[in-house]
Amino acid sequence: MFYKKKRLFIFLISLILIVGLIGFSLQKRTNLTVLEDFIHDTVGWVQEVVNKPIAFTTSFANNVKEIRNVYRENQKLKSSLEELRQLEYQNQELTKEITELQETLNKTESDFLQNFNSIQASVIAKSKDQWFNLVTINKGSQNGIAPNMAVITGQGGMIGKVQTSSPFTSTVLLLNGFDQSNRISVNVDVAETETDISGFIVGYDEESEHLLLELNETYQELAEGQSVFSSGLGGVFPKGLEIGEIVKVEADKYELTSIAYVKPSADLEHFNHVIVIDRNMATMEGQAEEDAS
Repeated sequence: MFYKKKRLFIFLISLILIVGLIGFSLQKRTNLTVLEDFIHDTVGWVQEVVNKPIAFTTSFANNVKEIRNVYRENQKLKSSLEELRQLEYQNQELTKEITELQETLNKTESDFLQNFNSIQASVIAKSKDQWFNLVTINKGSQNGIAPNMAVITGQGGMIGKVQTSSPFTSTVLLLNGFDQSNRISVNVDVAETETDISGFIVGYDEESEHLLLELNETYQELAEGQSVFSSGLGGVFPKGLEIGEIVKVEADKYELTSIAYVKPSADLEHFNHVIVIDRNMATMEGQAEEDAS
């Protein structure tokens, strides 16, 4: 019984002291007691010790989260940029395709080709044989294409001739694959002369990437920039097809004739659409009209 009263007494005394300390601490005072200073400093130090790792952990977690967000956004931006580049490339290719198709259509409808049966075709393959001198087009004998027909681009420059023709496809030998067995009879457009300057395309110089024009005689009038056209002689190619322009003239090793280096008018590497020309169509149509009359 005494022990219980003692505990109750101690509890009441402690409660009174605590209430007194609280009331004392709530008073408006400028100076704190030594005990209060110690308690405040201890609490502040403990808070600082506890808060630093918490703040570091929180900051680290926030930084990691931010890095993850930046990484995800960066990946999205890279993906969007790659898609944009692909779209830009596709747009450029489609623009080139449309331009080339329009040039091909315009050339087909030109006055020059009205005299011939012109057949539009697209390149479907480029052969790795013979240094890329062969291409395959998507038109064949079913479309009226036959060997030795001239092939030009939409800009008008000649690129070669039909080498073989099957029912639905044809193989085109490009000018950079021509040799003595595939010669082209040509004329050079020289305004100062009254007669045509003639010769033959006899090959292709791989080093300079120019056609070799062997002239029938030695001509002093030839100069850089003069145009070379098919002459129509030999019964293979129509007259007036643009071959290229002269960039250099030199005498052959015997100094009996001249050799001219001709830059092809057509790009022999970058083209997707061509026009095949049948030189006999105009004659056949003319005969048909005469027979009808």
